[in-house]
Amino acid sequence: MNKRFENKVVIVTGGASGMGLEVARRFVAEGAKVVIGGRDEAKLWEAAKLIDPQGANVRTVAGDIAKPQTAKELVSMATESFGGVDILINNAGIFNPKPFLELSEAEYDKFVDIILKGKFFMAQEAAKAMQKRGGGAIVQTGSLWALQAIAATPSSAYSAANAGVHALTHNLAIELASSNIRINTVAPAVIETPIYGTFMSEEQVKDTLPTFNNFHPIGRNGQPKDVAEAMLFLASEAASFITGTVLPVDGGVMAGH
Repeated sequence: MNKRFENKVVIVTGGASGMGLEVARRFVAEGAKVVIGGRDEAKLWEAAKLIDPQGANVRTVAGDIAKPQTAKELVSMATESFGGVDILINNAGIFNPKPFLELSEAEYDKFVDIILKGKFFMAQEAAKAMQKRGGGAIVQTGSLWALQAIAATPSSAYSAANAGVHALTHNLAIELASSNIRINTVAPAVIETPIYGTFMSEEQVKDTLPTFNNFHPIGRNGQPKDVAEAMLFLASEAASFITGTVLPVDGGVMAGH
């Protein structure tokens, strides 16, 4: 296995399942030390065992990413355990389609706080730590839903929060370039992760997800590894001349729009 992240220290938010878990696993396999964040301590421990059964190259921090204190704790853990921060995978988010006219203020706040505020202050803390290392790379999870509206899954607050993440990418690319910190974002289409189980029963997920295969010109839904591959590339030296981009990882959906 190519060790392109040998001795790199990586923070992955939303690292206990789905895309975050897959990318964290791949980073460790390629030589990195990883700190994963999430809400659920037990789930994080399970994920850590999967990522690195020996436990030498992985640490966990449980907390709500909507609180800037959690970002500070993730950076502290990375610094105390492994010496600093080189890469941030700014991935934590939530998804729950609901018609605009039915969305409550509390639900709106949750989308904005977790998706946008969470990524904003996580990037800020990580960038401060990266400056001490002479630079770094930030890769964020945005969304295809912020690039186009999809009638089947009404997601106004979710989409607006992710559009903020995309705008943040452009702004931070300019502001952080002089610190040798790159920032890019992936905008996934339908990726088969446990997130759908947060608002549908197991039976509904089984019935519903296959109906989205043909939404993608490529003819299938995405898998966590599809997004992880794009993230690993953007975090790597191979992408050293790429910053400020939003990359659709969408099986061709945007090609038709």
